[in-house]
Amino acid sequence: MTEKTAPRPPTLDEVRAARERLAPHLARTPLVHLDLGLPDRKIFLKLETFSPIGAFKIRPALNAVLTRDPAALRNGVATISSGNMAYGMAWAARHVGVPMAAYMYADAPKTKIEGVQKLGGEVRFISHEAWWQYITDAERPDIAELIINPVTDQAVLTGNGTIGMEIVEDLPDVDCVLTPYGGGSMTSGVGSAVKALRPETKVFAVEGEHAAPVTASLALGRIAEVETTPAFIKSIGGPSLLPQMWPLVRDLIDGTAVVTLAQVVEAMRLLFSKAKMVAEGAGAAALAAAMTSEHARGNVVCVISGGNVDAEDFIKVLRGEIPSA
Repeated sequence: MTEKTAPRPPTLDEVRAARERLAPHLARTPLVHLDLGLPDRKIFLKLETFSPIGAFKIRPALNAVLTRDPAALRNGVATISSGNMAYGMAWAARHVGVPMAAYMYADAPKTKIEGVQKLGGEVRFISHEAWWQYITDAERPDIAELIINPVTDQAVLTGNGTIGMEIVEDLPDVDCVLTPYGGGSMTSGVGSAVKALRPETKVFAVEGEHAAPVTASLALGRIAEVETTPAFIKSIGGPSLLPQMWPLVRDLIDGTAVVTLAQVVEAMRLLFSKAKMVAEGAGAAALAAAMTSEHARGNVVCVISGGNVDAEDFIKVLRGEIPSA
């Protein structure tokens, strides 16, 4: 069972309501300065790693569940995820006392799979191809649970907007916000709030060299399909943009920043050595862009989206190695 949605930029009133809705359950995440001594930019980290699941996805998942009619949740909830949305939805479902199922691929990070299961969620493994189809076409009449799309659900975008609102409140003169781009719900939600509060702030989507569909689409002026290369970064990079997200992305963001896997590894190492923070690949991608992109000037905020990285991969990162896909 699913609910059809037509995603649009959430309004500030909707984002404020979401923050009030989430506040009794989730603490505000910190915004901290990372002093790298760069002359043309001052880097700040929005640490979503401080959430109860170690990732920002708890905001959209909980907002989506709390805004549903309880009758719609009678059979539980389901989502499609490479990891963190499943983790967040498992937390949200347990919080309100309903069953939960996650459609994931088998090579998703073990820490995320185990996190879902420890919270009582059921993990249903599907292929990468089926996973992408589930996200792009949410019509699944064979699934009894209410499917909450991790990208196009309106309450998901609004929940992500709370990150953008907090950024501008904590740093009113923010010049640039960098967000990792997976399906686009974070970039669209954060960008909507940031642009509504401070229109002059630039918002950029951060992609990896292994898959950069936003960069290709902006260059073409339409949705482009790109070849993807397997990478240890699982939460960003897809073969194309979801059609429903293209109007939001096209109108909201100011461009993209593409980072290499080596740059992401260096950013992960830097976060650990300078800030004593553990970040997964997608979580560190924004910092990689902040250090290398020509767009990153002035007061730059990097959304460190998550820290759920498998221990084996992180050990390789600390050695300066690029983990295998």
